[in-house]
Amino acid sequence: MITAFRRHLETWPVRLFFALMVAAFVVWGVGDVVRLIGTKTWLAKVGRQTIEPQQFQPTFQRELAQAQRGLPPGQDMTPALRREVAARALQQMIEQVAVTREESRLRVVVPDAALRAAVFAMPAFRDKSGQFDRAALDQVLRANNMTEGEFLSLMRSDLARAQILDAVTAGAAPPDTLARAVFAFETERRSASLIELPFAAVPAPPAPTEAELRHWYANHTDQFRVPEFRRVKAVILTTETIAKSLDVPQSELQAWYDAHKAQFVEPAKRSIEVAIAPDQAKAQALAAQWRGGADWAAVQKAAEAAGGSGVALDAATERQIPDAALAKAAFAAAPNELAGPVQAALGWAVLRVTSATPGHEQSFEQAESTVRAKVLAERAAASLYDRAGKVDDLLGTGAGLDKLPADLGLAGVTGTLDAKGDTPDGTPAPVPGPPELRKALVEAAFSHPPGPPSQMTEVQVPGAGSAFYAVEVEQVIPASQKPFEQVRDQVEAGWVQDARIKAQEKVAAGMLAALRGGESLADVAAKAGRTVRTTPLVTRDGQDEGMPPQLQRALFGLKPGEPTMVETPDAFLVAVPDKIETPDPKADPARYNTVRDVLTRATASDLAQGFAAALRARAEPRVNQSVFDSFVQQ
Repeated sequence: MITAFRRHLETWPVRLFFALMVAAFVVWGVGDVVRLIGTKTWLAKVGRQTIEPQQFQPTFQRELAQAQRGLPPGQDMTPALRREVAARALQQMIEQVAVTREESRLRVVVPDAALRAAVFAMPAFRDKSGQFDRAALDQVLRANNMTEGEFLSLMRSDLARAQILDAVTAGAAPPDTLARAVFAFETERRSASLIELPFAAVPAPPAPTEAELRHWYANHTDQFRVPEFRRVKAVILTTETIAKSLDVPQSELQAWYDAHKAQFVEPAKRSIEVAIAPDQAKAQALAAQWRGGADWAAVQKAAEAAGGSGVALDAATERQIPDAALAKAAFAAAPNELAGPVQAALGWAVLRVTSATPGHEQSFEQAESTVRAKVLAERAAASLYDRAGKVDDLLGTGAGLDKLPADLGLAGVTGTLDAKGDTPDGTPAPVPGPPELRKALVEAAFSHPPGPPSQMTEVQVPGAGSAFYAVEVEQVIPASQKPFEQVRDQVEAGWVQDARIKAQEKVAAGMLAALRGGESLADVAAKAGRTVRTTPLVTRDGQDEGMPPQLQRALFGLKPGEPTMVETPDAFLVAVPDKIETPDPKADPARYNTVRDVLTRATASDLAQGFAAALRARAEPRVNQSVFDSFVQQ
């Protein structure tokens, strides 16, 4: 049988059959590879450089998280918003790649020393003593979900970009006509002459009938409604609530103090008066005059006459004195002692120490409470996201807020409140934590349906990182209408006030018509037995008790002599512009220069954006729509 089988294998039909089978298996095995040949996997292409999906993913996720934080609590991101966020993030990356291409073309390089200096100079990474704080950097990286390498790469790119854009915007300057127009708009001052018609001055009208009161009540039901209330339970997780659940051993506090001892050292300080002369001989003459009894004002004048200057520094540390030789001399001299001449960077200096504050170092015992607070804050911040995740996992299993473990650092609240966060008696609900957390929790209470609790929701707190909360709505108490009988006195008071307002409105309208007919404000006031009052001069955004804001808004839209009529909470005002002052830029050069500086920065920003847009257009970016859609639809 085997011999027969071998004989059949040697025939051409069988050989052809087996060849087809082998070919079929080969095609099936590499089918996926064959289909991928020629397929574009990149998300976008800028010139010859591609943006791959894995490069885009972190940027897209950060933008999504930021957009989600801007939504009301409990609201999910819509597909349209997700697409908008993705498009914005991709355009940012395309622009960055386009600028990076220009950096390479121009051979712009950021040395490691410059990168290090830029990072160390960032205020967010400095401790109380002004030194670089590695722990602060790590905390920022954790909060933004970035590695140190990613951060340094981003910083290097930003510094290189700044070199190019600084060159592009170096000559930015607004037209003088624009600067003068903006200066005039911001500094123009106006006052008004007005007649005031208080509502309280109108005699009480005849008592209303029952029908009139019920009619007024029916037209103003919104004033007599009890808002919707909700009975809610919530848990809150912040670094403060976590810190209350932590215990730090004394040894750890001591170790932290030893590692951050610079924070507890108050450096010595000197207040000095420095006279600088262009050469040593003139400096010696200044010193002789000073030692001879001349006061500081006289020494300053003498220094200026000699071609130098006089400068006073108050409570400066040795590092804050800009010249090393001066600093050394200042800290070597005793109070009221004259030192110098000393050769400094700007010339020869003579100085006098007016006061000296010795340095001081807090011992561990003195700083223990501060150290404990800092260590607790660091440990709480480091565990915040982990604890929030554990709470989320428990809520996902169906655990109620009452069943959550007590060792997670949660704070629980319960109560009844309205959409403004007030309790039924009108007082603010006692929600712990920062205002941002309170606002988000109240909004969530009125967007979350009754039933199971929400998942943990993150809230960004400016300057304090993040906070989390979960809310459960136990009961919804619908809004209701207060019955007429319950609010009859309030209805009558409202009806009387409306009658007074209508009476004064009629008088004010008559005065306005007379003014438009050519009568003067003084004549109109005299006929009505009223007096004319003049307001103070104010700018558009200035504030003065004598200028009602309702009139101020209208005043700057009036022509000279044009009358107007405005309503305030207490009266009608009939007014005309009194004085209109437009300052000359030469009379206020400091303010004019401030306006020019603001416009210069705006012009520079426009130039930078235009330059980046031109680079982007020159690179002819292409977007792989199918890959882009896959991000949007995930």
